[in-house]
Amino acid sequence: MNATITALPRRRRYPSDTTDAEWELLEPLLPVPASTTPTGGHPEAHPRREIVDAIRYLVDNGCKWRALPSDFPPFKTVYGFFARWAKAGVLEHVRDQLRRRIRVDAGRCPRPVTAIMDSQSVTAAETVSRDTRGFDGAKLINGRYLESAQRVVR
Repeated sequence: MNATITALPRRRRYPSDTTDAEWELLEPLLPVPASTTPTGGHPEAHPRREIVDAIRYLVDNGCKWRALPSDFPPFKTVYGFFARWAKAGVLEHVRDQLRRRIRVDAGRCPRPVTAIMDSQSVTAAETVSRDTRGFDGAKLINGRYLESAQRVVR
């Protein structure tokens, strides 16, 4: 008897689980499993999506690794993936790519730019012309403002 097994639609267990649309964006950003590379490796015992869902659950709920619900992969497995991805810079890469996409979709520059403004009241010498000095009532200083702007690109 040949029975065809049809895959049931994926059921979200927790609000932190990835939606299908989110997974379509995330999956290509994750490293390729070692078992699919030419050098080979053991097939992964748990789907990547379950690992990502477990990490998102931890971030969303702030629980301990050992308190991960039993319907997720074992906490040591989840932590192993998390630690490997963090060390390899995968998490930063995913964050940067998703941020870039959100900014472009909003019609903004892909790379965020921040400007930091600062000013300082400085007492002016008596030889400084009165036309170029003022009075800072908050600090009770008769002098000039030094203003600076620094552009921070991240």
